[in-house]
Amino acid sequence: MKVLLNKLKKTNKAFLIIFLITFVLYLVNYFLIAYNILNLAGIETIIRIVVIVLFGIWLFVYLLWSLINLLLKKYVALTITTVITILFIGIFSIGNYYINILNNGMDNLAESEFVTYTSNLVTLKDTEINSKSILGMINSSDDLEGNELAKDLIKDKKLNNNKLEYYSSYYEMIYDLLNKKIDGIFLNSNYMTIFGNETGFEELKNTKVYYSFSKKLKNQDTTIVSSNKKLTEPFSILLMGVDSEKDGLNANASFNGDTLMLITFNPKTLNATMFSIPRDTFVPIACNNNQYAKINSSAVYGTSCVIDTVEQLTDITIDYYVKINFKGVVDLVNALGGIDVEVEAPDYSVYLNKYNGQICEQDSLRNYDNLICMNSGYQHLDGEQALAYARCRHAYIQSDIARNKHQQQVIEALTKKVASPSNINKIEELLNAVTNNLATNMSRNQMLSFYEVLKDMVVKSLSNDDFITIEKTYLEYYDLNVKLSANGIYTSAIGHYPDSLKAISDLMKVNLELQDKELIKTFSFDTNEEYTSKIAGQGIKTGETLKVMPNFVGLSVNEAEAWANKNNVTLEKEFVDNTSNYYNQNITPGLIANQSYAGGLLLKKIETLTIYINNSAPIQEDTSDNNMENNEEEIAELPDILLPNEN
Repeated sequence: MKVLLNKLKKTNKAFLIIFLITFVLYLVNYFLIAYNILNLAGIETIIRIVVIVLFGIWLFVYLLWSLINLLLKKYVALTITTVITILFIGIFSIGNYYINILNNGMDNLAESEFVTYTSNLVTLKDTEINSKSILGMINSSDDLEGNELAKDLIKDKKLNNNKLEYYSSYYEMIYDLLNKKIDGIFLNSNYMTIFGNETGFEELKNTKVYYSFSKKLKNQDTTIVSSNKKLTEPFSILLMGVDSEKDGLNANASFNGDTLMLITFNPKTLNATMFSIPRDTFVPIACNNNQYAKINSSAVYGTSCVIDTVEQLTDITIDYYVKINFKGVVDLVNALGGIDVEVEAPDYSVYLNKYNGQICEQDSLRNYDNLICMNSGYQHLDGEQALAYARCRHAYIQSDIARNKHQQQVIEALTKKVASPSNINKIEELLNAVTNNLATNMSRNQMLSFYEVLKDMVVKSLSNDDFITIEKTYLEYYDLNVKLSANGIYTSAIGHYPDSLKAISDLMKVNLELQDKELIKTFSFDTNEEYTSKIAGQGIKTGETLKVMPNFVGLSVNEAEAWANKNNVTLEKEFVDNTSNYYNQNITPGLIANQSYAGGLLLKKIETLTIYINNSAPIQEDTSDNNMENNEEEIAELPDILLPNEN
């Protein structure tokens, strides 16, 4: 070794220094690229190993070859191998850069380990809280922000002596606040986004956060058990949209659940199914004792509750979830150079007249002074237009149902554009567009396993084939005006036809290879009819639907009996006079004065109904003008049912 060092000292010092620097740089970059390549689990394993071995061989070849040429003073040959080695170093540097971008991007898509949860005491703007104030709280201990942290806030602000009213429904609690039945309620920090656009809750804008309590805790979403599937197997994804004016996802439990989309994908067939669940669908909320409510309200309780509720509704196990802020759609679409979408023409007459047939919606910052407009038909949309189209529902008679369809169109266009070979060089720009606005429970290895599928998609796209098939679905629905509780409020929800939902669920199970496809044994064809592909669930209006309790007050006993017989409800009859709490002075004797279950309540678990029949004459009205006026006011304020406390 001493002899070798002595001989090297006699060589050209400049070439020796260049060799040493080049060798060290190659060595460092080689180990970095080898480490990064080995971490790309599941991506061309054989090729990765061959590349690492070949570049490792070059490391020893360059070392020995350079030493020999230095000793023999063959500087031209040394220069050639050094230039080649420097070229490899450049390739390593670029490779390390992009692999690090990919790894960091995938890491940023994971849920944060700890997040800050917040509970707010919300009041009307002119309300002051004191020891006599009545406060409303959700009664479920599973609700971290609405219950558990609310208790911490009470302790922190010394509100222990205040009377608490407990609610099973946020809608009913907010309704009582706005109608001044209570003085304050405990809500999460996203309450305006979640409830502010609900019909009847517009006055939430006149509220304020009186007290606030925040706590950094382990992220509840990290406890959700994720699938161990690779993305080379058929899988399901629940897409949850967060419609915000700001970039990024708020790090807390609750979010607005206005966009819920269940997607299945079969990587073997490159076939996907897409089911948009209408936000107002009235279903049992899994984490709230299966009490019925609009499905978007499940998001108030966090991601886990949404997943459990959707699984219960569809009978599909959800392998992964993706939570996305639709504000990030603007950056993503722009990074892709725009998308092509068949924009549906508006059909709401008032809207048509206002905007001359164009689709117009507020911009991504919810600014009505800067409307984003587009024509109907096949259009190339930029980011702002794509988001506006995905948000717009006021232009269409079907409202939210139409919006769901448009969101499917935007996602389908995005999927096909991302897989286009022309966008491979935009990986850094695409990752920057999504990492701040998307969170998922997929692991890095699961994301990397999608490489094989993406490769097939790219190959098929090169042959101009329709490389991915997306089967859309349509849930048949009906309007459901239902009361949340006996003395509560009505909410405008929608019910669904069970057989329509089953057709959608069966399609997804077939795509997930959980059941075989049912063969069509008969086929009819009419040359006079235009052929259209069948959409799963569409046109199926069968199955047991949800019903509400009618209001029988003022009706005859025969009408109640006919209804009870039809709906298999036991009808009990009780005659009452003016000494009874159930007596109704405004009802003629012999007619129904009251009933044990309020009209408008969901008729799901009601087996027996008691009706109370007036047994004496109603109180005579004073015909004087003043008394008549007062009596009319009393009648107007009288509820349709006078019930004692439900408990």
